Amino acid sequence: MNEQRSGFWFGFAAYGMWGLFPLYWPLLEPAGAAEILAHRMVWSLAAVTAILLVLRRWAWVRELVRQPKRLGLVALAATVISVNWGLYIWGVNSGHVVETSLGYFINPLVTIAFGVLLLRERLRPAQWAAVGTGAAAVVVLTVGYGRLPWIALTLAFSFAVYGLVKKKVDLGGLESLAAETAIQFLPALGFLLLLSSRGSGTFTTEGTGHTLLLVLCGLVTAIPLVCFGMAAVRVPLTTIGLLQYLAPMFQFLLGILLFHEAMPPERWAGFALVWLALALLTWDALRTGRRSRAALRTARAEAAAAEAEAAAALLPDATAAEARAEAGPAPRTG
Repeated sequence: MNEQRSGFWFGFAAYGMWGLFPLYWPLLEPAGAAEILAHRMVWSLAAVTAILLVLRRWAWVRELVRQPKRLGLVALAATVISVNWGLYIWGVNSGHVVETSLGYFINPLVTIAFGVLLLRERLRPAQWAAVGTGAAAVVVLTVGYGRLPWIALTLAFSFAVYGLVKKKVDLGGLESLAAETAIQFLPALGFLLLLSSRGSGTFTTEGTGHTLLLVLCGLVTAIPLVCFGMAAVRVPLTTIGLLQYLAPMFQFLLGILLFHEAMPPERWAGFALVWLALALLTWDALRTGRRSRAALRTARAEAAAAEAEAAAALLPDATAAEARAEAGPAPRTG
C-alpha cells in the first residue's frame, strides 16, 4: 500500500510538472522557440547522461548500436518529438496555451484511432463512441476557432506517432530520452553555434539568470520523466491513465486563469465534447479493468478448486500406499 501511495504521488508530480510547463517557457524569452528547443535538446542530453552515470545503466547502449533497425526508429522518434517540443514551446510563447492543452486532451483519442488503422485493433462500443465524439469536437472547435485547430492536432498526432515508435523501440524512458537527445545533439549544437556566430543567440547576452534558465531546460525535461518512471512500476496502468489528464487540465486552467485566453461559447462546446469523450474512455477502462480482475479471481478460484478435487481423488490411493508401507513386506508362503 505504501508503494502504491508513493507511486501515486510520483505520478502526480510528473504530470503536474508537465502541466506547469507553460509557466517555464515564457521565462526563457527573448530566446525564440527554435533556440529554446535547441537548448532543451543539448541540456537534456547532459542531464540524462548524468542520471544514467549515477544509476550505472549503460548495458542497453551496446545492444542498441548493434541493431540498425532500432537505431532508425530512435532517429524517427527523435525527429517526431522535436516537432512536438518545438511546436509546443512556440504555441505557449505565442499565446496558444489553451490550444496546446487541447492537443494533449485529444492525444488518447488519436492513439486509439492509430490502434484501429495501423495495428488492426478492435474497439469496444464505448471506445467507438469516444472516437466519434472526439471527431465531432474537432468540427465544433474548427467553427469556434474559425480555422482547423492545427496546433492541437499536430501536437496530438506527433505525440501519438512518437508513442507508436517508442513501443516498437522498446526502451525505458531515461534510456529512450538519452538515445533521442544523442541524435538531436549535434544538429542542436550546430544551430546554437550558428546563432552565436551571427550574434542572434541569447545564451550569453541576457544575463546570468537567463543563461541558467536555459541550462535548466535539461533538468526540467528529465526530472518529470524520472518521476514518471518511479510511478509506472508502483501503480496500476489505470491509475497512470487517469493521472495523464492532469497535465492538459493544468495547462488549460493556466491558459484561462493566468494568461486570460479567449474562450467563446463554441470553444467551450468543443472542449466539453472532448471531455465527454475522455469520460467515456475512462469509464470503459475502469469497467474493463474491474471485469478483468474479477475474471482473474474466478480463474484462480477454479484452478484452486480443481487442484483440491484432484488431491482428494488421490487421497484413498495415497492412504492405502502408506498403510502397506507401515505393514511391511507380505510373508512368503509355500
